[in-house]
Amino acid sequence: MSLYEAVAAVANPAPAPGKVQFLGQDGIYWRLLSRGALLLILTLGIYRFWLATDVRRFLWGNTGIAGDHLEYTGTATEILIGFLIAIAILLPINIMLFLAALDLGLIGQLSGAIAFGLLALLGQFAIYRARRYRLSRTVFRSVRFYQTGSASVFALYALMWWTLTALTLGLVYPWMQKSLERFKMRHTHYGNLTGHFEASALALFLRGFPLWLFSVGPQFGGIAAAIYAIDWPPLAEAVNAGGSGLAERIEATNPGYVNAIIFLIGAAAWSAVAAAAFYPAFQGMILRWWISGIRFGDLTVISHLRIGHLYRAYFRFLLYGLVFATGCAIAGGILLGVIDAVKVRFNLTEADELIGAASVMIGYMILMLGYSTIYQATVKLTLWRVGMESAEISGIAVLDHVKAGGRPASSVGEGLADALNVGGF
Repeated sequence: MSLYEAVAAVANPAPAPGKVQFLGQDGIYWRLLSRGALLLILTLGIYRFWLATDVRRFLWGNTGIAGDHLEYTGTATEILIGFLIAIAILLPINIMLFLAALDLGLIGQLSGAIAFGLLALLGQFAIYRARRYRLSRTVFRSVRFYQTGSASVFALYALMWWTLTALTLGLVYPWMQKSLERFKMRHTHYGNLTGHFEASALALFLRGFPLWLFSVGPQFGGIAAAIYAIDWPPLAEAVNAGGSGLAERIEATNPGYVNAIIFLIGAAAWSAVAAAAFYPAFQGMILRWWISGIRFGDLTVISHLRIGHLYRAYFRFLLYGLVFATGCAIAGGILLGVIDAVKVRFNLTEADELIGAASVMIGYMILMLGYSTIYQATVKLTLWRVGMESAEISGIAVLDHVKAGGRPASSVGEGLADALNVGGF
């Protein structure tokens, strides 16, 4: 039993059969992340492999199912080695893409699209392989989870679905999610027990459509209003006339274009505000839908997640972020005053640019790591906690007869996901 499991077992009673319990304490997690952020600065980011391992051990080890706890068996050294191998794989690819961009012919013109498509494909490949690594390092009741299936097939499949989702402005997103989750779950195993996914894409679409309508719908209204506001024949004449002063001619002959711009800006602003306001609801909706679709043989899961928990988590993030920004502003002002005094005292005016650049870089690192720590300790931890505690498992007795299977997977996929910045828990 790990330290996290021992502390959790003493502080909390065993849950009822079929209930999932998260026993992690916020204070311990805050300290873990804060120490990790400091070490990230001191090691120029190298400590992130150890921090990721500590975070997973905390989350896994404090997650209990009917009295037994998950266990994460991965190590930071594995992830570091996987990252170095991934860099060795990506380096020649990036060099080839750079050389292709220097070509003056058709290849050079298409180099941007080629790079985007290739990196998108590699990103999906890495996501699948990283999931394989994490599952193979997840143990419950001394039995390992593991994943089979082709990462290349998944990557092509995912790229096709994401393209279709973009072309439909997100309307097919529920069907994409169901299709990709079915692919992943039918290749997911717990010992000799195979998973599958049973959530309804139509149900998710009907729940999410009002959010889509409020967020994306105003864009169509703004475009329609802009088209109606413009007097097209005078606009075409002004454009065809060419020469200088085009903007003045358009304004003189077609005053409605100002209203058109206002409509478009207003629609974009509305969509941005609506998307930000509804994002926690969307996140909670997707998480509840996904948890309720998980199956392992006769084992079924139902989620009773409440969206309000996520809004409270985001409110805490904004509040703590405001306090952190205020503290950084005050500390930064004091520090700049001290630096100016030192420069005057020791006549270091020639080093102004170097000191300024170093101050900006250090300040940026502190801000980014600070906000990342706050986000992980508020939003991400809440997502894990409420996601786990909202789950109710039926047919858990099937786990009593599972036989061990599978073996640890390579960490290259995890390293590739880290290198491409598509990683997660």
